[in-house]
Parts: sequence; structure tokens; C-alpha cells
Amino acid sequence: MNDKIKDVLKSSISVKNEIISNEELIEKISNAVNEIVEAFIRGNRVYFCGNGGSAADAQHLAAEFSGRFYYDRPPLDAEALHVNTSYLTAVGNDYSFDEIYARLIKGKGMKGDILVALSTSGNSKNILRAIAEAHRIGMTVVGFTGITGGLMKESCDILINVPSSDTPRIQEAHITIGHIVCEIVESSIFPRS
Repeated sequence: MNDKIKDVLKSSISVKNEIISNEELIEKISNAVNEIVEAFIRGNRVYFCGNGGSAADAQHLAAEFSGRFYYDRPPLDAEALHVNTSYLTAVGNDYSFDEIYARLIKGKGMKGDILVALSTSGNSKNILRAIAEAHRIGMTVVGFTGITGGLMKESCDILINVPSSDTPRIQEAHITIGHIVCEIVESSIFPRS
């Protein structure tokens, strides 16, 4: 069992080492930070969406912005789109589960807002529909996926495609990258004196 634990940790570290050595991916993360900083400074919002573990990551990252990351500062307007279960079950029942995020983006999204869309496969229908709606409104879309990017590869303004096809390793990298984004956004908007 101890060897298995070490193997999983080595696998996770290996993915992160690949990210470190991929200058194109590092630049995409930097671009995502810049887009989010500019949106918050303009008074726009950042919305997050995902399914399953990616929904948990979406909620986690939204909370880092709207609460705090490293230190006390004013809240940043960020929201995970799946937190109202009555809404999700109503729209899923009355329309389709594929519409849950697109409908919220249609109702809340404004030009200049950011949608952070998380999907390890890059092929989730409800995420793809949300992206299409976000673009229709004039929002910027930052996608977090696995290595191929799936169908999201063609529709995201910034695609952060983690170099792995292993779902747990992708999600671990997503939260690491998400934390990096939160840390740099926070310190950029609210620099400590």
C-alpha cells in the first residue's frame, strides 16, 4: 500500500512538473490572471461552472475570490453557478440538464464578465452550451480541461489544458492552477503595503 501511495504522489508531481516546463501553458495561466484582474477592476463578475468534482472545484475557487485567499481585503464578485439546487432541479426537469448553466449565464451574464468553465474531458454538453451563451453576450471564457481540450478547445478564449488524461490528476492540477490564479489576482488588485 505504501508503494501505491508513493506512485500516486509521483504521478501527481509529474503532471505539475510538465506544467512547469510548458511555457505556452504558463503563458495561458498568466493571460487568464490578466483577464480576471481587468474584469474585476472594471466591476465585472467571474462565474464558474463544472460537473461533479469540477463543480466542487468551481465552488472552491469562487469562494476564494468572494471570501479571501491569503489576507483580509474587500470581496471580489465571483460565483459558482450550481449552488442553487432548486434552480438546478427545476431547469434540469423542465428544460434539460444541458441547459442549467447556459440559462443562468443568459440571466446573469454581462459583456465583460468572465466564465471559468471546468471540464476534465472538455466535452460536457452543459459546459459547452454555457460557453456558447457567454460568447453570445460578450463574455471571456477561460477553460480548464485535460490534455486534448475536447470540444472546448475550439470555443475557449483561453484554454488551460492540463497535460494529462487521468481525471484525478487533471482535477488536482486544476485546483493548483486555480489557487495560483487566486493568489496573483488577489495580490494584483489588493497589493499589501
